[in-house]
Amino acid sequence: MTGLWLTMLIIGVLTYAIRLSFIQLLGGWRAPELVQRALRFVPAAVLSAIIFPELLVWDGTLFLSPANPRLIAGILAALIAWRTKNVLFTIGVGMVVLLALQQLVK
Repeated sequence: MTGLWLTMLIIGVLTYAIRLSFIQLLGGWRAPELVQRALRFVPAAVLSAIIFPELLVWDGTLFLSPANPRLIAGILAALIAWRTKNVLFTIGVGMVVLLALQQLVK
């Protein structure tokens, strides 16, 4: 049991040290303007790379059909997000619509 706690403590200290080292080494460094502009697009690109395959691919094939419950729920969630700007409401409605459509398809 002591070994487990010691391992967790060492891993915690190492994680903290790694993060602190980047703050200390690069805290005063300012990225060039071109890099800063490019980095603004990273969250949208990563989110798109995660979400679109889940919405558009079914059993390894592209599934662009009104019978695709994920695609319909995703489109509706995107419209709600655009209209309301409320993340929790968007997630809630998207999940409810997806579950309802999946029950209808079965």
